[in-house]
Amino acid sequence: METLEKLDVTVIEPRLKHPTIFSKFDALAGGQAFIIHNDHDPKPLYYQLLGERGNIFKWEYLEEGPEVWEVRISKLTPAEGETVGELVAKDYRKAQVFKKYGIDFCCGGKKSVAQVCEEKGVDQEQLEQELNATGQVSNARENDYSSWDLSFLADYIVNMHHKYVRESLPALYEYTTKLARVHGQRHPELVEIAKHFVNVANELEAHMPKEERVLFPYIKQLEEAKKRGLQMDTPPFGSIQNPINMMEMEHENAGGELEAIRRLSSNYTVPADGCATYQVGFAKLKEFEEDLHRHIHLENNILFPKALELEKEVLK
Repeated sequence: METLEKLDVTVIEPRLKHPTIFSKFDALAGGQAFIIHNDHDPKPLYYQLLGERGNIFKWEYLEEGPEVWEVRISKLTPAEGETVGELVAKDYRKAQVFKKYGIDFCCGGKKSVAQVCEEKGVDQEQLEQELNATGQVSNARENDYSSWDLSFLADYIVNMHHKYVRESLPALYEYTTKLARVHGQRHPELVEIAKHFVNVANELEAHMPKEERVLFPYIKQLEEAKKRGLQMDTPPFGSIQNPINMMEMEHENAGGELEAIRRLSSNYTVPADGCATYQVGFAKLKEFEEDLHRHIHLENNILFPKALELEKEVLK
């Protein structure tokens, strides 16, 4: 059994915690690992590591609170192949193949095909055959989001997906609340579904204004500066990586709540005694999740990576 060095983060001065962890990670060779010991969930570190070092590590919880949190951080060996998110960014039809196997292409899109196959116990050869087969079907109706100007893509996300979320939340809140009240005694999972939906609604209602008021306008400023050949000062938040880390964390929170709803509802399967409200409510929840997957994909896998590269070009 391997013995790994354990880094006790609780005894490190706050401003030195992340630099110490990064230094420890950078010193690893491919295949090596260490453990961090903390008194709270270090998930913000995960997003910072992902943003600044890329998809070159594996993050495994060994203990998950409430008083002790321990995570095994491994540096991956160099692996060939595009990430799941990159594949879907080039051709959104591949999302259907990943959905079939329960593979997360939006929040978890920075993992390689080999990684997700190992995690899900999926035959990689079979999966790649199905992914390749999507290229044989006409792609005439799919938008090439990767070629769009970032300002246009940001406006599209607001006008299509943020608008859809805001219009859908009141009706879905009514459906989930009514189903829990009327059918909750016979189907107690509906009570849990209603709770998870409130969490989704609260997360998104707080999340979208931050994008619309801060992140997206800054991305538009970056694009305008590049077009005009100007250099921009460093923003108050330091780098666009910082708000992106926060947005991706909130995306994962919302995605996790909807994943719980899908699991509790047995993939939105209406029971034999389900009424019309039951049928419509589950159909709308499924539609909402599918829209959110595409919504998060456009941000995590296209808008954010391109904005990070753009910032490097135009910041002083």
